[in-house]
Amino acid sequence: MSGDFDPAAIQVTAGHFIAGAAIGGGETIPVARPSDLVDYAEIPIADGGMVDRAVGSAHAAVAASGWATRPPRERARILRRWAELIEANAEELGRIEAVGSTRPISQAVTGDVAATADGIRFFAEWADKLGGEVAATRSDNLGLIVSEPYGVVGAIAPWNVPLSTASWKLGPALAAGNAIVLKPSELTPFSAVRLAQLAIEAGMPAGIFNVVQGTGVTGDALTRHPGIGKISFTGSTRTGAAIMRAAAESGIKPVTLELGGKSPQLVFADADLEKAATCIAGSILANSGQGCVAGSRVIVQRPIADALIELLTMKLPQIRPGHTWKAATDFGPIISDAQARRIDRIVTASREQGGEVLLGGGLMAGYGGAYYQPTIIANVTADNAAVREEIFGPVLTLQLFDTEEEGFALADHPEYGLAAGVYTRDLGRGLRAVRQLQAGTVWVNRYSRTLDFILPTGGYKSSGIGKDLGRQAVEQNLRHKTVLIDIAS
Repeated sequence: MSGDFDPAAIQVTAGHFIAGAAIGGGETIPVARPSDLVDYAEIPIADGGMVDRAVGSAHAAVAASGWATRPPRERARILRRWAELIEANAEELGRIEAVGSTRPISQAVTGDVAATADGIRFFAEWADKLGGEVAATRSDNLGLIVSEPYGVVGAIAPWNVPLSTASWKLGPALAAGNAIVLKPSELTPFSAVRLAQLAIEAGMPAGIFNVVQGTGVTGDALTRHPGIGKISFTGSTRTGAAIMRAAAESGIKPVTLELGGKSPQLVFADADLEKAATCIAGSILANSGQGCVAGSRVIVQRPIADALIELLTMKLPQIRPGHTWKAATDFGPIISDAQARRIDRIVTASREQGGEVLLGGGLMAGYGGAYYQPTIIANVTADNAAVREEIFGPVLTLQLFDTEEEGFALADHPEYGLAAGVYTRDLGRGLRAVRQLQAGTVWVNRYSRTLDFILPTGGYKSSGIGKDLGRQAVEQNLRHKTVLIDIAS
């Protein structure tokens, strides 16, 4: 486990990264440490001209380097070397991630950085696996379906777990032969630049991976740029809708969107309650509830509700809050003071609508940053604010059901369908739940991803379009050309 470190000693490259070099200039905005809300750096905001420079650099690099047309195993070797360098620099990357995000250092190094390296390595192995196919046609024709990269992919990454989620976009796009222009969140901008520097060290041609810093204005310019062939975005449903509009208005381009969630965890009376409670607690405490797949809606069968509540009220307070640069911390801050207060407003609204706070329910003082107490709210209906809205904080709601059908109905959210969890010893019931639940991912007797990158992730309904991870992620970074050749004598 990594030890404590001094956040003031962390050095970051505070600029864009274009054509293999850091670039500054222009209007800047401060970047704060979530753990104590101290501004520790500034980033420049990329305007339309800077975005155009990055996209132009990417196109020039594709043309000059032959990145898309060189032997796929050569691309794979560079990506594997990149993964090795990420692992070799794990402590540095973990500290950059910890100081500027909500990720404690103990989790950033062994979790986030390791997953980033493993993910890049996984996608490297797809470089020569998806080349197209021969189609069944008449005997005097030869039909081919040829896979080709889009050219330049625009990617917009979120602030929660920023390093590994960026790799979900970088790995498949680069393995497929695309160049990429990445805009990290303005709240967590620096680990992406260090990744880009390591890519150059691994042998990736300059300009194949570029980083532009900025706000939503920068993201809009990237989405609308005519030189961008495809957009990949992870973030809120509202921003995802804006990206779809911008992509359509600027000439039509495909989008992959992993968006918001309000995921249910359905606990049946025959479940292993200890296991269910442990999974539920872990799902809402992970990253202080700041995860799109956070299992925030607990839907429990009435006979075991009291027992489950007792276990949860015992497990949730077993946290060690603190600054992300302290090795003992396992419960970090909310990303900003504004977000923490938004969480509190939703909890307050839930109370006013009849919700009963069984645990927590307020800001956590004494750390200097924006921390929120693990919270459980019971006696809520489907129209309660805490059930309806994506909170993005450590807040669980509890709803009761009697029959299996009622449980499935409560689990179905009118807007979101990103993930769901089911706890039961009945295999048939578990499989019925998989069929019934409207979610892109369903976990049975667990609630978390693994490092099995072959399993794609993505949502139903307003939780997104397309998939990250898995073979599907690489396929979505390729377009397909039909070829028909007359071979008659």
